[in-house]
Amino acid sequence: MTQVATKTLRDNVGVRWLVLILISLTMFFAYMFVDVLSPLKTMLDEQVQWSSKTFGLYAGSEFFLNVFVFFLIFAGIILDKMGVRFTAILSGSLMVIGAGIKVYALSNAFLGSSLYTWLNSWWIAFPATAKLASLGFMIFGCGTEMAGVTVSRAIVKWFQGKEMALAMGIEMGVARLGVFAVFWVSPFLANRFSSVQTPVFFVFFLLCVGLLFYLIYGIFDKKLDQQQKNAVVEEEEPFHFKDLGKVFGSGIFWVVALLCVLYYSAIFPFQRFATEMLQSKLGWEPDFASKIFSFFPIGAMAITPFLGAFLDHKGKGATMLIMGSILMIVCHTVFAIFPFGLVGHNVAAVVAFVAIILLGISFSLVPAALWPSMPKLIDNKVLGSAYSATFWVQNVGLMSVPIIIGTVLDGIRKNLPADAPEESVYTLPMLIFASFGVAALILSLYLKSIDKKRGYGLELPNIKK
Repeated sequence: MTQVATKTLRDNVGVRWLVLILISLTMFFAYMFVDVLSPLKTMLDEQVQWSSKTFGLYAGSEFFLNVFVFFLIFAGIILDKMGVRFTAILSGSLMVIGAGIKVYALSNAFLGSSLYTWLNSWWIAFPATAKLASLGFMIFGCGTEMAGVTVSRAIVKWFQGKEMALAMGIEMGVARLGVFAVFWVSPFLANRFSSVQTPVFFVFFLLCVGLLFYLIYGIFDKKLDQQQKNAVVEEEEPFHFKDLGKVFGSGIFWVVALLCVLYYSAIFPFQRFATEMLQSKLGWEPDFASKIFSFFPIGAMAITPFLGAFLDHKGKGATMLIMGSILMIVCHTVFAIFPFGLVGHNVAAVVAFVAIILLGISFSLVPAALWPSMPKLIDNKVLGSAYSATFWVQNVGLMSVPIIIGTVLDGIRKNLPADAPEESVYTLPMLIFASFGVAALILSLYLKSIDKKRGYGLELPNIKK
């Protein structure tokens, strides 16, 4: 273990938290871009003729390169070999490039181009706008997933042994606020300018600001590296490619990775379809449904920092995973089977709103406990690769589930009897989401039993007294 004899920037409270603000705001902008089209699904159908299956394929495309080209695995290697600073700037650049392509894909200039004509000449069922938007989303997805890994590693670098879980909780809370913001901003801008491209362009501009924040972060990170290099007494053993075997050969890694893919597959893909689901289940207008669902991340934003602080001082990380899985099961099951059409409008609205807030709290419990626990389970030398490998496994689900849900929805609508209630369209998709929660609960219980036997310390506080 490297030991430091003198104080560094990470020991300066103001600088440490300024660094957190810089990287958190960039993730805030990234989360806005991820869901910038989610509240506009109905408008996309009207303006660019995107069906549910098309929308599902587009939503899943964000993770295509990460999964099939193994970009996230390479991202972890880059992170461990090149460091946080280089990887942060690279990830920010990829996000901006991908976002720019998506802006162009939804523009009038693209509709009149030869590229549009060529893209529209093959795979006719998938519109040219969706093809190019998906390409941009793939590149953006490489950047944002790399950024997620890098931010986690950066927080460990600056906060390990200090307020690490609190810092991760705040970063996650700020990022979740991006979801809240975009579910208000995106419909407003789209309706104000009668174009789905306008909100995409707006968030693209914010991503450019986020890249600037990463460059500023790089200045602090470089200074910290210089201080640590001068203060090091004992060098850490450098990273080697063979060390990846420590990650993929670890049983506990696979438990965590599978838990991630199950949990996140029940959350992020759900966000893409949530606005339309609320329209179907409760008969709400798209704008109103979008605004109500925007409160989903508020529960996460408000409680995640407190959970992080609790984890730092009291522990109970494995227990939080169990509680989060239970809440997720309850919320998705409510949307699947609650008879919204048979109760009064006010009662239906209250039940839906409470379920959304509880899902947001569930969204806090699992990430707040899971990511700060990784350093307890994985050797610090390969921690970047471990985070990347976990994100890669997670991306398999995030890519597949929107495609599955979109295909299921189109199939249900095609075969739905004429007299069937509209709210029945989303019953099966919501049960699919709930089933992921059941599997996550089983894995959470198993992880807690392993921790008890092997003493990883998941139930112990992060701050060592």
